[in-house]
Amino acid sequence: MGSLAGYAGRAVLVTGGLGMIGSNLTHALVAAGARVTILDALLPLYGGNRFNLHGIEDRVAVEVGDLRDAPLVERLVRDQDVIFNLAAQVSYLDSMQDPLLDLDINCRGQLILLEACRRENPHARVVFTGSRLEYGPALTTPVAESHPIEPLMIYGIHKFAGERYHLLYHREHGLRTTTLRLTNPYGVRQQMKHGRYGLVNWFVRQAMEGRTITIFGDGRQRRDYVYVADIVDALLRVALTDDTVGGVYNLGSGTGTAFREMVEAILEVVGRGALAHVPWPPDYPHVDTADFVADVKALTAATGWRPAVGLREGIALTHRYYEAHRRWYWE
Repeated sequence: MGSLAGYAGRAVLVTGGLGMIGSNLTHALVAAGARVTILDALLPLYGGNRFNLHGIEDRVAVEVGDLRDAPLVERLVRDQDVIFNLAAQVSYLDSMQDPLLDLDINCRGQLILLEACRRENPHARVVFTGSRLEYGPALTTPVAESHPIEPLMIYGIHKFAGERYHLLYHREHGLRTTTLRLTNPYGVRQQMKHGRYGLVNWFVRQAMEGRTITIFGDGRQRRDYVYVADIVDALLRVALTDDTVGGVYNLGSGTGTAFREMVEAILEVVGRGALAHVPWPPDYPHVDTADFVADVKALTAATGWRPAVGLREGIALTHRYYEAHRRWYWE
């Protein structure tokens, strides 16, 4: 990655650093010579997994703690050059079941980190990850950053609030913040215990176990799937690009793939499993089932970033990883 240049010797904090995106980012930062500290709560059923640091365990400082622990966060943000703020409650389904927990982590937790930066380290570079679910149903495709914000889920509302907090602290307090709105991440080092956080990975597991993957309706709805290495590349570039400070950027592949085609690609790569169509459940009129493809031209123009891993290649890389390491992720 050309985006690794500039991290040698830098102090970097990654919140949520034992999850999929955070751990892949940490591997890249360590390879670049950064001094990395991870904060992760290792909450049950979430993505945190100590095996995600396999091979670099002795080169990373890990703090098991919560983003909502203000004294801990204040200590950790001191003297950091870059903060990748990835810690979150990441299930839109769970957000509807327990909205107060989602509020506490995705809103209060973000304010605690921003307040800590304001008081202890106002010069740090802060990159926050938002979500395409902030938009709600796509009125036009591809979806640009100027698209109306009409989230259908508690998760999308709170992620949008977290984004606005970061922009407010830039405007009012001079914090050097940027937000990336992620589409549908997938790839290596994601938890595989259930399917609430990422369907591509969950379907890979089902195929590996020879199960039948069920999809609702005809499966024609298009989604934008972005491989984790491309996400990491974008994060690294954004944090080194001053022109992105105070900005909001889409981060996706920029390519739409029909849901059925995604499943078929998984079945072909894995060589096992089957596909079955089932009717939409009664509550699905309240869920966003429209096509969604991100317009990523703004991010490319600002940083030179371009997605490099196609869906089929990303699925193959994901499958290969879990073939080798499944015992660390299945339960």
